[in-house]
Amino acid sequence: MRIALFATCIGDTMFPEAVKSTALLLTRLGHEVVFPPGQTCCGQMHVNTGYQPDALPLVRNYADEFGDAAYDAVVAPSGSCVGSVRHQHEIVAARYGDPALRERVETVGAKTYELSELLVDVLDVTDVGAWYPHRVTYHPTCHSLRMLRVGDKPLRLLRAVRDIDLVELPAADSCCGFGGTFAIKNAETSTAMLADKIRAVADTGAESLCAGDSSCLMHIGGGMSRLQMGTRTVHLAEILASTAPAVAR
Repeated sequence: MRIALFATCIGDTMFPEAVKSTALLLTRLGHEVVFPPGQTCCGQMHVNTGYQPDALPLVRNYADEFGDAAYDAVVAPSGSCVGSVRHQHEIVAARYGDPALRERVETVGAKTYELSELLVDVLDVTDVGAWYPHRVTYHPTCHSLRMLRVGDKPLRLLRAVRDIDLVELPAADSCCGFGGTFAIKNAETSTAMLADKIRAVADTGAESLCAGDSSCLMHIGGGMSRLQMGTRTVHLAEILASTAPAVAR
């Protein structure tokens, strides 16, 4: 397949390893990965904070960059941004765009996938040949769980990783408290939610906390680092792209 890679803002500026790991993994599986150079923000933060008209140029740009019929699919290492592309873009196009844009948005949205969706639903693979010899717990992010409904796809992929010690996260489906500007506008509530999530992670004894959204990992990781827990955060793509070292002959 020819797959277009949507890096997302946070991936491009703060967590490039998740983006590079996504490209590495899909290339290793035999697919052509293309990076459309004109890509920008998906506009989610504009929509979430009430600036829907300002998101229109970003929605139009996404349709221009990723709507090329030569791409069989579009993938992003972010359930949050894919949720925006598949749901918010149609709202913005319908309210402030035109019928032609709305049709293009629907077309490109239908072939835009979060990484675990692409692997399991489209490529029909759960064992990607990964190796990660660490104790790991998985946090299902809100947008992937409730908007995209990825279900247990990330866990199915993690269970197939060689030598991984995957432990269940207590109250896994509880929000970590990030929610974009929610963490800023409702700091006290966000901090309380974060404390509950960190306590649950600590109870697992995991070396690494895994998730499919860098934003949630940033939020939880920041809290854990302030407590000097020693638990690292790692994106799902990074685990799936990891392989056993070559044995010297």
